[in-house]
Amino acid sequence: MNKYILILIVTIVSCNQTEYKSTNEYKIQAQVWTQNSAEYRALCYQAFNTARLNLDSFLTSDKKYNKPVAIITDVDETVLDNSPYDGKLILNNTSYNKESWVDWGNMEIAEAIPGSLEFLKYASEKGVEIFYVSNRYSEQLNSTVNNLKKLDFPDAKESNVLLRSNSRSKSERRRFVSENHEVIMLIGDNLADFNNDFEEKLSEERTNYTDDQRNEFGTKLIVLPNPNYGDWESNGIFGGRDLDDFEKDSVRRAKINSY
Repeated sequence: MNKYILILIVTIVSCNQTEYKSTNEYKIQAQVWTQNSAEYRALCYQAFNTARLNLDSFLTSDKKYNKPVAIITDVDETVLDNSPYDGKLILNNTSYNKESWVDWGNMEIAEAIPGSLEFLKYASEKGVEIFYVSNRYSEQLNSTVNNLKKLDFPDAKESNVLLRSNSRSKSERRRFVSENHEVIMLIGDNLADFNNDFEEKLSEERTNYTDDQRNEFGTKLIVLPNPNYGDWESNGIFGGRDLDDFEKDSVRRAKINSY
């Protein structure tokens, strides 16, 4: 009798653990949407069109500053499209790792996010300096600058591309830019690109801070869509924990709201 109970338990656990078909099964729909839907492109254009309207409004206002004005923008999924890298992970059923990510960056073939190049060139022509603050690894500096240069992004030079060193937090790098510039706009696909409020926070806290800062979005803070990865998942729903694939799948399912 005990033997049969044990077999039943093992069978149930085994079935539960194979509910997801692969490491990246959950990412397929988001990846297909990002790479194929006109709606994704429309949202990107909408973000940068909104940014342009607000930039024009700022530059024609009577407000004066003692420092030159600047825009801080994220790089990945904000101005450079890395969806082919995610696509490779999905098709090979492998997970993100530093080695493959650096190898992809070294290829210097990422394309521009729709609307990003046009907007940043427009801002540059208006006398706004562009700073690229990214959590790419420090050894990716040359390849990142080269990729931006190949696409003709303005201010694509080492002094204006600030990558992470020891910390993923961008606060110190934002502060560095602010010392000599008036930052009039921040652009990113992750809310932690904008300020410290969103760093290492759970979903409920991130939602509350978003509601508190609702008037900043679409004015000073410009958000790009990214359903593939970000703090919304790694910190928001996983709480920064190091989970295996089965545990992640369980957490995702538990976060689904239904009736």
